[in-house]
Amino acid sequence: MRRMVVAGASGVVGSALVDVLAGEEDWSLVALSRREPELEVTPDPAWYQHLAVDLQDKDQVARAVGSLGPVTHLAYAALYEKPGLVDGWTAADQMAVNDEMFRNLLAPLAAAGALEHVTLLQGTKAYGAHLHPIPVPARERAPRDDHANFYFLQEDHLKATAARAGFAWTVLRPQLIVGGALGAAMNLVPVIGAYGAICREAGLPFAFPGGASYVWEAVDARLVAEAAAWAATAPAAAGEIFNLTNGDVFEWRDLWPALADALGLAPGPDHRREMATFLPSHAETWRHVVERHGLRRLSLADVLGESHHYADLCFNLGDLDEVFPRFLSTIKIRQAGFASCRDTEDTMRHWLDVLVRRSILPAPTR
Repeated sequence: MRRMVVAGASGVVGSALVDVLAGEEDWSLVALSRREPELEVTPDPAWYQHLAVDLQDKDQVARAVGSLGPVTHLAYAALYEKPGLVDGWTAADQMAVNDEMFRNLLAPLAAAGALEHVTLLQGTKAYGAHLHPIPVPARERAPRDDHANFYFLQEDHLKATAARAGFAWTVLRPQLIVGGALGAAMNLVPVIGAYGAICREAGLPFAFPGGASYVWEAVDARLVAEAAAWAATAPAAAGEIFNLTNGDVFEWRDLWPALADALGLAPGPDHRREMATFLPSHAETWRHVVERHGLRRLSLADVLGESHHYADLCFNLGDLDEVFPRFLSTIKIRQAGFASCRDTEDTMRHWLDVLVRRSILPAPTR
């Protein structure tokens, strides 16, 4: 039986990957994360275990790996981000921590000798999308963008270790991942859901809070998980880097009515609001939402993580002019044999509904 370690299992992609592989009889899963993953399935202890591990603690990681027995696959979706999020993307110490975390886990797994494949998660920052305009579309075959990035530190270490230890690897580069994880660094669903609930409680219109319009792409966490599961065993995925999106495009103002409908709200006229300040300033309003609707007793900070900072970037709050386009070519992964897709509106509706079912958000009123 194949045995996969999912690092960052409580995150947006990690939890989705556990769900995707839940019903596969030939997979045994080990979820590594400091928090217990919140899943759509009820895991069977016969094939699933969770270990609370801090990947920055090298000795703790080594002990955890030593207790597992043979591990054949690793899906690495763990991430360290600084408070405030965006400023940390160019910080050398943040890059060093992410590199160290990956090395701490990969070293004992590779040394054990059973490892067959590693999937590593990156994103559009590999193309410098956080720094400057990128080619339209960005393609995997382009030369590496000339900037410091922990993606490249991890990728180079992965390739070198794989060459020595004899296992295969795949790198996935998704764009704007959408899922159900709470307290994440970059997940817009809890932000949009909490914003809608606060607007309703405070008697405010559910206004789009961002800046100038632009067209973008997103990817459902379930789709990323499906791609990671495919890459783990597909010969065509070995030694390759793949972009990944839902396969459609969207514009926030055109999507906003569907988000409002999913939350049982009426969309209001645009009103620029900085989520990084607006939402924390309504922490008490959120507490009233939780009490009124009998939701799980989570603070607003527990729900949002750092994602409210990410929302301001994604909503183009700081730009008065049109932002440069960020589009990824997904031809390569389709030609390699993975051709799944999602409708982005359906993606958003699905994950908002998941948070309602989990008693994180109030049920919509019609």
